Amino acid sequence: MARNIVVIGGGPAAVFAAIEAKKRDATANVTLVTEEACEPYEKPPLSKAVLLGKANPEDAPIAGPGGLAKHGIAVRLGTRCTLIDRAARQAVTTGGALPYDALVIATGSLMRELPLLPMGMPRVHYLRTEAHARAIKAGLAGCKHLVVIGAGLIGLEVAASAAGQGIEVTVIEFAPRIMARACDEETGELILAEHRHHGVDFDLGASVTQVTEQLDGSIALETSDGELYVADVVVVGTGVKPDDALALAAGLDVQDGIVVDAQCRTSDPDIFAAGDVTRFSTPQGTVRLENWRHAQDHGAVAGRNAAGTSDSYNAVPSYWTEQYDLYIQGVGWPDPSAQKVRRPLPDKRALLLEIKDGVISYALGINAQRDLAAVRRLIERGIPVDAEALADPAKPFNAMLKAKA
Repeated sequence: MARNIVVIGGGPAAVFAAIEAKKRDATANVTLVTEEACEPYEKPPLSKAVLLGKANPEDAPIAGPGGLAKHGIAVRLGTRCTLIDRAARQAVTTGGALPYDALVIATGSLMRELPLLPMGMPRVHYLRTEAHARAIKAGLAGCKHLVVIGAGLIGLEVAASAAGQGIEVTVIEFAPRIMARACDEETGELILAEHRHHGVDFDLGASVTQVTEQLDGSIALETSDGELYVADVVVVGTGVKPDDALALAAGLDVQDGIVVDAQCRTSDPDIFAAGDVTRFSTPQGTVRLENWRHAQDHGAVAGRNAAGTSDSYNAVPSYWTEQYDLYIQGVGWPDPSAQKVRRPLPDKRALLLEIKDGVISYALGINAQRDLAAVRRLIERGIPVDAEALADPAKPFNAMLKAKA
């Protein structure tokens, strides 16, 4: 009898879980359940090309041309899973119960809401879905002054998109520097300088303490350092939290994320989980990762294992962000105790490498895609490196790969 594999979620982890499950077991009935009303789409363009009017979300289905149906996967759009009945092995949804032999939870994450700027407040936006992106785009059409709360990846991408349209932009960030979770201070300063070059103003080390809606509809924001900003539109980008309520209600092991092993199994052997919603063991301890590459790779492992294999997740994580003409990319596991080496590069380029136990453990680059492609292979293969050679632009990374092949 054909196995029933149910995948809950509409992001890359869910899509790749469904595709890989079907690849591994072509006879299985694979069903993906998503709350959104459209085919799962790529979310990175939402804060960039979609806001700039250069693309629409439906232009980039995660599953490629033809969508999930082309892969033989049934899709339940606009459907919410309300309960996981582990005893009956059913996913109870707003469209009825779905029996499963294996279940993959890939519900992703939820936006962290600021009480002073709640979701639904006029002219206040959060960015997670295509509907959010369309609402922000519409708001920016008549906006003169945008205030962005949060100088992480999403906040800075929105700031760059708005500044590129000639809108006055102010970014308020609680931390003393931008992108504190994603990059080191020196690289952050390079990115900050580019934003300032495009006219973006920053209020760092500050938080919003009072919000007042004005008679004309604009929003006055007072900050902890005594500043006052009046915004036509506010975009909040203060991070996310795992959407793990479904798993918690089902009695699975949840610790700020669904706890999974190396095979993406939860505390129930018939239930797997992948992507932003999970917590798993890494060289840096137990972590949650919130980026597209991790979601794709993690979801693929969960899907294959739901179909009966026993693969382990050991991918090298990476992230990227595009701001103006800067392509910023991180690869590997950052470690504060690692030896740091900078390779001098011309123009708007930068490359930081971290060495741990004689091998590269992490790399961060600006407009250094070709170098980072080779560095990723050095990390994946654990090839020993020399710090002086890494710092020398005359010594190509590809040569280091061939020397140790």
